Amino acid sequence: MRKAFTMMELVFVIVVIGILASIAIPRLSATRDDATLTRAKSTLASLRSAMSQEAQRRQMEGNYTLIKNLGGQVNSKGTLIFDYFDGDANGQRVLEYPLVSCKDNNSKGCWLRVNDNNGFGVYWYFAPVSDMGKAIFKVENNRLTCTANPATSEICNYLEH
Repeated sequence: MRKAFTMMELVFVIVVIGILASIAIPRLSATRDDATLTRAKSTLASLRSAMSQEAQRRQMEGNYTLIKNLGGQVNSKGTLIFDYFDGDANGQRVLEYPLVSCKDNNSKGCWLRVNDNNGFGVYWYFAPVSDMGKAIFKVENNRLTCTANPATSEICNYLEH
């Protein structure tokens, strides 16, 4: 009776495990990127819903001022973003649990508020997949729209459909 595995059996098992791992790891990393993009789509839908509710609330009060931004400090990394409408901490919250903006210049799958000369909010979303680039969203006329140009059209199309 044998009491142990032979060296050939052990080598065979290690080779089989290696083959399975080489197949599984790329699939798992793609799944993570897909989940990050899905979270961005969900965030975008929540932002648009919150903007619609805020615009309706203002109109019911007789206030027809446009929403200028969705909160967050301009070019500030690692701070709250999408916290209060028009940056008014005494006003209405945009999201119940605001997100944290990109931590540094190399971050992916995150949002960042950038400066816009006309006083309205501009938000960048950096895709987790490097070849998709970034999406640029602007707050205009109580709407959050993606500025589709050749450099951002792929990510805009993905997030909006």
